[in-house]
Amino acid sequence: MKTKTEKKQTDKKQAEKKVRTTSGSKRLTGDVARAVKAALDKKAQDVVVLDLRQTPAFTDFFVLCSGTNPRQVKAIADAVEETLRAGKVRPAHVEGYDRAEWVLMDFFSFIVHVFTPQTREFYSLERLWGDANRIEVSDAPPEAAKTRADADE
Repeated sequence: MKTKTEKKQTDKKQAEKKVRTTSGSKRLTGDVARAVKAALDKKAQDVVVLDLRQTPAFTDFFVLCSGTNPRQVKAIADAVEETLRAGKVRPAHVEGYDRAEWVLMDFFSFIVHVFTPQTREFYSLERLWGDANRIEVSDAPPEAAKTRADADE
């Protein structure tokens, strides 16, 4: 029988395996991968990770995703926070939860942004941080993700 620690480690490894990127062979790991997985589990759309480590930024990663309406935006934010709290990771700051058009969750080394589609288009963080490495994320199996990436070219 597995101990709690062994079960947590197994769960973390499974979460990291399920989050696949469509940009080459890059794999997300650790808390960023768990945040992405939690968002995908709540049917987040257009999930993108911006790798800001090579830019003069105040954090290492942005996780960007969209919910179709304010209720889904809150559900995605709740799932991310709950998943990371299980690993004893708590956000230093959360903004925008009440309005649920743009929820920002600051975890120091990465920031999770959950938008409604209209708000995401208006603020266009992907464009503002255009010099960051963009990592497209998919919860599809590797073959499906590769096919999707090939179709985009």
